[in-house]
Amino acid sequence: MANIKCCIVLLQLLALISVALAGAAITSTHLQLYMHETVAASPWSPATVVPVARGTTPMPGDPNTRFGDMYVIDNPLTEGPSATSPAVGRAQGFYLFVAQHELAAMHYLSLVFTAGRYNGSYIVIQGRDTIPAKVRELPVVGGVGRFRGATGYGLLRTHSFDSTTKNAVLKIDMYLNNMK
Repeated sequence: MANIKCCIVLLQLLALISVALAGAAITSTHLQLYMHETVAASPWSPATVVPVARGTTPMPGDPNTRFGDMYVIDNPLTEGPSATSPAVGRAQGFYLFVAQHELAAMHYLSLVFTAGRYNGSYIVIQGRDTIPAKVRELPVVGGVGRFRGATGYGLLRTHSFDSTTKNAVLKIDMYLNNMK
């Protein structure tokens, strides 16, 4: 008898959720952005990546990067790969190297939009990035403004990388779903 009552309550709850969701539309958005990481500053380009903690164990194949290294970032986001492309926002947050035997970083980022139709909105990303991989997938865990309640993922690709300065441009394809 208790099982029947539990099933009835569960069915009523599912019916309420269905009614609530019927009035909401799920929209899909694809954004293509370029993130410019400047590790080594120059007179025309200040550093946008700052080390805040130094790890102890050098990474295989990259002795200057260590397990436990942590960086704070405030990287420009642009429409195209050139630094002179129109700016759309900033990638702000931090990442740290979390693996002892491979180049893998954990990212905690907000993609903050400062121009265009998404101005004032941002997307929150949190996930592991295996840096040498050609394509890396990071989950979207939320958003604000036009991206309120967003879920989805971002695909990161290294567009360019300077092994001397460690400056990089990453292509980011965001695939988002959110309720409207």
